[in-house]
Parts: sequence; C-alpha cells; structure tokens
Amino acid sequence: MAWQRNNSLKQRSTPSQALKKLERYCAYQDRCHQEVRRKLYEVGLYGEDVDQVMAKLIETRFLDEERFARSYARGKFRMKKWGRIRIQLELKKRQISKYCIKAAMQELEEYDYEGTLKILLEKRYEKQKDGLHPYAKRQDLITYGMRKGYEIEIIKHVISEVIPA
Repeated sequence: MAWQRNNSLKQRSTPSQALKKLERYCAYQDRCHQEVRRKLYEVGLYGEDVDQVMAKLIETRFLDEERFARSYARGKFRMKKWGRIRIQLELKKRQISKYCIKAAMQELEEYDYEGTLKILLEKRYEKQKDGLHPYAKRQDLITYGMRKGYEIEIIKHVISEVIPA
C-alpha cells in the first residue's frame, strides 16, 4: 500500500545498523562530514548516537576530511574544469577546514591549471560570433573564466595568448 512507502514511517536504525550502512556509503565514494551527518539523520539516528558513529567512521578511516577535500579538488578540476576559487567556495560550503582546503589546492598543478584554462578559453573563443566587437569577446572570455572559478590575473594572461593581436 502507498501509506507503507511513506518515508516518515521508516524504521529507525540502531547505531550498529547505521554504522554498517554508512561504512558502505563512505566506501563507495569519499564523503565530507556534512554529507555523512545528513545521511545519519536520514537513517534515523540523532544526538550522541550520531557522534559515536561519526567517531567510529573517522577512527576506521572510512571518513577522512583531508582525503575528501583532495579527491574533490582533483575530480572537479579534471572533470568539470573548475578553477581554484570555485573549488574553494564549494569546499567551504561543505564546512571543510582551512587546513584541508589548503591541502586540496596543492593537488592542482600550476602547469595543468593554466593549460586547462587555455583550452577552455580557446573553445569558448571559437564559439563566439564573428561580428562581435573585440572588447565584447574579451569580456565574454573573462566572465566565462571567472564563472569557472579561475583567478582574474591568470584569465587575463591566458586571454593574451588566446586572442590573436
């Protein structure tokens, strides 16, 4: 029946059941503390039980904030081509510590970083309309680079290489 599928009627997990569920959840992919805490609430754990399960996950290294931050930064840079600013903002949104954010930024190689931005801006430049004023083309590239989370100085440097003089 439909009323049996209602989430509000879901049975509450015991701490040991929740620990097993969250071990699988964390083993599948690195997670931040915020995601794990939310998941624990979803399985029906509250209060001290949440803290105990979180502590056990950290102790057994299923949950590691620095590892999460590093893999998050690598993944978003490689897959979505995000810049440092965007990655840092997303990590802050997930309440990652400043130390872990700094460690995550070390994952981004400077050579790859500028090269990736150059490829992004070249593709964007090729898609621009021919009749567009050169200033408008340049401004569009700057805006695009900033939306992707790159620093303005690096964007301007790369644009000087992308747009023919």
